[in-house]
Amino acid sequence: MSDTWNISVGGRSYGPYSLAQMQSFIAEGRLAAHSLVVRGSAEVFRPAGTDDQLRAFFPAEKTPTPSASGKFLTAGRKGDDDSSAPTLSRSLEGEQRRDCGRYLILADMKSRSISGLEEEIQKLGQMLQLLPQAWLLVSEQNISSVRNTLVQKLGKLDLLVVVDATRNKAAWFNFGPEADARIRRVWAAQNEPPAVHSAAG
Repeated sequence: MSDTWNISVGGRSYGPYSLAQMQSFIAEGRLAAHSLVVRGSAEVFRPAGTDDQLRAFFPAEKTPTPSASGKFLTAGRKGDDDSSAPTLSRSLEGEQRRDCGRYLILADMKSRSISGLEEEIQKLGQMLQLLPQAWLLVSEQNISSVRNTLVQKLGKLDLLVVVDATRNKAAWFNFGPEADARIRRVWAAQNEPPAVHSAAG
């Protein structure tokens, strides 16, 4: 069997990607167990979580639980599971929520209308438009679900960046291989200790 995969996003196929690349996509939250993939020259796309090799890289499914107070939890909580959950409510204050992600969504729409993208963002949870193509979103969906939902509203020239401030993750779309590599390098740099510079005496 081939050790390369293609990924289907919004009806378009991307790849081929190596096992190491697929593992990286999963670790970054860019590829979910429900994402459609096909191995090698096969023709039928299937959920990534059903692939024999990829299955091991997905975290075990956990059932999300509400906080003791029934309120949604504060940002910055570590170790939260990214499992998808249906949206229970759309308000920021006073409603019962399971663990929510806080997202910054940035788009550069060149080939399609911004209104279709904005409508999809509204469906995902509580949304606030910051700039003409930038939004804050509170949603129970994980970063992969948010990205995959919004990608369906993008055209060939449109760009998208989603940052999960709660779980310190990022996902993006349509930047090309060179920009993709640069984004990964910069994002990975946040986990490295800062360089120490000594002054010459």
